Parts: sequence; C-alpha cells; structure tokens
Amino acid sequence: MKKVLGVLMVLSFILLSGCGGPVKPATDTQGSGEFPSKQVTTQQNSDYCSVERTSLDSETEIYFYGTWKVEKLLGFANSYNEASEYPTGQKFIGDEILVKKDLFSSKGIKNYSQYQTELRNPVYEITATCNNKDSFYRSYKIDIPDLNENDVVKAIDVSNPSTKMSIPVSLSFFVVNNERLILLSEATIFELKKISEK
Repeated sequence: MKKVLGVLMVLSFILLSGCGGPVKPATDTQGSGEFPSKQVTTQQNSDYCSVERTSLDSETEIYFYGTWKVEKLLGFANSYNEASEYPTGQKFIGDEILVKKDLFSSKGIKNYSQYQTELRNPVYEITATCNNKDSFYRSYKIDIPDLNENDVVKAIDVSNPSTKMSIPVSLSFFVVNNERLILLSEATIFELKKISEK
C-alpha cells in the first residue's frame, strides 16, 4: 500500500509540476455581486498548456462517451516507476473501460483490482488543454507516438460528484483532437479504441 501511495504521489508531483511555467497565470473571476460563482485560472502562452478546469465541450463529450477497449501499449512516460511493470506494461490489453454520462466503470480491467472502480453520475472535466505537441511534452513529460506537431491534447479528469475528488485509481485520460483516446496508468501509456457509442 505504501508503494502504491508513493507512486501516486510521485506521478501527481510530475503532472502538477509540469503544468506550471515561467508565465504567470491569469485569474478571471466569473459571476457578479459579492459572491463570484467561479474562479478560472488560465495560461495564455502556447508554449505551455492552458490550465483551466471546465466541463467537457459537446464535441469532446460525444467522442469520450462510450465503451473503450485497451488496444495497445504505446510506451512509458520519461519517469516510469516500479508500478509501471516496465518493459511490458500492465496487462491491460483487451480490457474495457465504460464512460457514460451517468456512469464511469473501470471494472473491465480484469487483472488488477486496484484499478477497478465504478462511479455513478461522475463529473468529467477538462483540466488542461495543450495546443501543440511541444506544450504537451513540456507539461506532462510524455511522448505519445504519432502525436503531430499541431495536435490538440485535452487532459480529462473523472471525479466523484459528492466529494469532488478524482477517481481513486491511477488512471488518467488524454483526448487527442477528439480522434484518439490515450490512457495513462502508473506512467504507462496505452491507446484505447472505441467499441461502442455511449
């Protein structure tokens, strides 16, 4: 358990430290009156990803919802760890993840109970948008094979609506141009293939 927590802390540090940069983020308060409704922080420099927590746009929502099958291992982040099961990666190939508006389930990950979760009425949010390959790499230190120079990559967070906490498993999602879905688990990168809509 300590090993898993340590791995999660290291991965969180890598992801969070990579999102910053020398550009000071702008803060915009939305809403009016004495109690603003939402504070949004963005970075306006294309050298880095814009860090802004927003709801899924309709195009991304349509693409993201469905049943996904883990199709192939793409590689490892630059700072893989023991939990990455290097060099073969976790035994996820062929496993399924369900993403619906009212349900998220990773119970289709058969060989690892620690990655299995089910969440009713999940909150799906875009946490960062990278407008090119370089900004994505600067922020996440992940080299996705076949990522083109001007591809737009959106980091997707899945969280519990009551606690506002992210799912308690080491699974992160990246949507590339609403044409590819990448799964990151323990610094191991997989490509997913949609096998059914919604």
